[in-house]
Amino acid sequence: MIVKTEKELIELGKKLGEEILRGGKFPVVMELIGDVGAGKTTLTRGIAEGLGVEEAVSSPSFMISKRYLIPASREFKGGELVHYDFYRLDEPGLMMNELEEALSEKNTVVVVEWGESVRGVLPETTRRIRINYLNDGGREVKL
Repeated sequence: MIVKTEKELIELGKKLGEEILRGGKFPVVMELIGDVGAGKTTLTRGIAEGLGVEEAVSSPSFMISKRYLIPASREFKGGELVHYDFYRLDEPGLMMNELEEALSEKNTVVVVEWGESVRGVLPETTRRIRINYLNDGGREVKL
């Protein structure tokens, strides 16, 4: 799929988030793959919007992880979006324990950026989404 603008990338993420809520099978784990600046956090912002997260989503690069409340609705009991960015870690160390805990929580959506160092912990059901730059400034998104 080709997206030409940041707004289109957010809209794609929003659709993914809405799809997750409709699917009702948790936890959901997504690994976002792409170069620095490809749009991984932008896509996560859209996913959060589709999940109903009200807090502004920002890159967890310096904090490694951030948690956001997914509000309850008639169809959904509420839960958390847990966003990881392992870019700065060669060895995940204690963060591996936190990730394993998040993966075991019900009603959780886990988004992992730069997940090479933790790939062995991610479940087989992990959705891998690759975002590649295009020469015209757009992005190719492979779901």
